[in-house]
Amino acid sequence: MCLELARKAFGNTYPNPMVGCVIVCNDTIIGEGYHRKAGEAHAEINALNSVTRTDLLSQSTLYVNLEPCSHYGKTPPCSDAIIQHKIKRVVIACTDSNPEVSGKGIEKMRKAGVEVELGVLEEEARQLNCRFFTFMEKKRPYIILKWAQTQDKFIDLAPHLKTYKKGLWISDEIGKKLVHTWRTEEQAILVGTNTADIDNPQLTARLVSGSNPLRVTIDLHNRLSDGLFLKDQSSPTIIFSLNPPESKQNLEYVPVSHRDTLWKELFSDLYMRNIQSIIIEGGYIILQDLINKKLWDEARIFTGPGFFREGIPAPSISGVFSHEKKIGNSVLSYFYQKN
Repeated sequence: MCLELARKAFGNTYPNPMVGCVIVCNDTIIGEGYHRKAGEAHAEINALNSVTRTDLLSQSTLYVNLEPCSHYGKTPPCSDAIIQHKIKRVVIACTDSNPEVSGKGIEKMRKAGVEVELGVLEEEARQLNCRFFTFMEKKRPYIILKWAQTQDKFIDLAPHLKTYKKGLWISDEIGKKLVHTWRTEEQAILVGTNTADIDNPQLTARLVSGSNPLRVTIDLHNRLSDGLFLKDQSSPTIIFSLNPPESKQNLEYVPVSHRDTLWKELFSDLYMRNIQSIIIEGGYIILQDLINKKLWDEARIFTGPGFFREGIPAPSISGVFSHEKKIGNSVLSYFYQKN
């Protein structure tokens, strides 16, 4: 239940993790809460505030999926509140990888006499906050690869078979709407130079309600036209270039020192901007390069009903297959990077 509560805020807590909290006394839930938005009260505080019989807290167990914080940020430390309310026992799924917290909240509570149990449903809790843990531990965003392929595993027609420039849609409108929902849940989205040039994508979440992700593209030699949607200054956009021109409002050019260090510099730049997650919708070259370099965490692959017979091949991935489901006319498969 604690994990389910935490998941309610998916996409709304950046840069904070998703946290849920349940308070139980004599096998009865007496309080619950979750962290709704960065800057607002944490899950533990919301759960404590929901309790009507505060006299029961000294006999209660508090369940939380992440170690209670021990430092002053935008809100006071949750570990202090737990101690002040004389909670008898705290069950925690996993420690916080944030160096400002890591182990300190647990130590503070134990020193105050609180019984602390750690590691319950730890794997599930880490998966729930995989973006946060990747960001904290690997010093880069959580990387989601996404593409659509035909039954015969092509992502686009061969150039000589095209009668028009714009890329083809392999999945249907149902899949397209789901992709727009994903854009509201992640902090950034990236396409390469060729995709930006050929498909002229907007990379917004216009089909659903929610915030647009930070738009990111690569244009090492500044060959993208100023008439593209990515340069319309309607939404914050970053373009990585070897020789960047002057930036404009909502259109920032970021220098890259060398093609060979592109990914290291790009992900480092996003890390410094506190970007915890990014969707990569590049073409074959970008997607396969990231796969080969093991610079990915999750892949979402739509397989549509059609055949191209020949064309640009889909990337080859060797991650761990998780599951698949039917989305409109396509099958959506999920893969994860091997640990």
